[in-house]
Amino acid sequence: MTIIEAIILGLIQGLTEFLPVSSSGHIELGKAILGVDVKESIEFTVAVHAATVLSTMVVFRKDIMELLTGFFKFKMNLETKFVLKILLSTIPVLFVGIFLKDEVEKLFDGSLLIVGAMLLVTATLLTLSKYLQRENTKPITYRDSFIIGIAQAIAVLPGLSRSGSTISTGLILGKHRDEVAKFSFLMVIIPILGAAFLDFAKGEFGTIDIMPVIAGFIAAFVSGYFACSWMVKLVRKGNLIWFAIYCAIVGLTAIIFAL
Repeated sequence: MTIIEAIILGLIQGLTEFLPVSSSGHIELGKAILGVDVKESIEFTVAVHAATVLSTMVVFRKDIMELLTGFFKFKMNLETKFVLKILLSTIPVLFVGIFLKDEVEKLFDGSLLIVGAMLLVTATLLTLSKYLQRENTKPITYRDSFIIGIAQAIAVLPGLSRSGSTISTGLILGKHRDEVAKFSFLMVIIPILGAAFLDFAKGEFGTIDIMPVIAGFIAAFVSGYFACSWMVKLVRKGNLIWFAIYCAIVGLTAIIFAL
């Protein structure tokens, strides 16, 4: 992997992790176009995922500090309840990671047909969130957090956007846009760190040079920071339909090329 390829893939990872267009789907498309196999480098995979987590923590640094401060008071306050809901939301994706990991990984074989089909599903979810949302001021409940967690677990499929699935689900459930955006981006921190740790723990390191890893990390962090900040604003305004159109176009294009 060259530095330029690393930067391109890092930019794709950072942008699409937060924009509702599927990071896994775009990484698969990027790999197909560049002829690069990211699986050859555990270091690179861990680096770009760590970069997106770091960008999330920077964007939501005030919220994270408030949550941690409230949580470590060891009282059942609003912050503690929010943290517990975040933890509850990770159970479905944890189940998939433990029991269905091998089956899911088989889908990441560069199949543009699967990616295209799932991008169409993403487009459908984003469209439904626009026309079915019934916003109210009630906070996300434990039941809501588990349902959103199920949406995140299903979104491990290549081409199905994690942020698109969780945000759309939250909006369809009738939750406030601000809380849905914050919950969606904070709930991904634990799964991404967990997946990165498991990849690192395997010890199957590639032969990639350190410079592409650093370049990919920086590209993913910078693009992730701006994408996350922008996406929060877009969710507040409810302007997600354009991403639905984009996903539909890219999905149909991928299917055409696959056939």
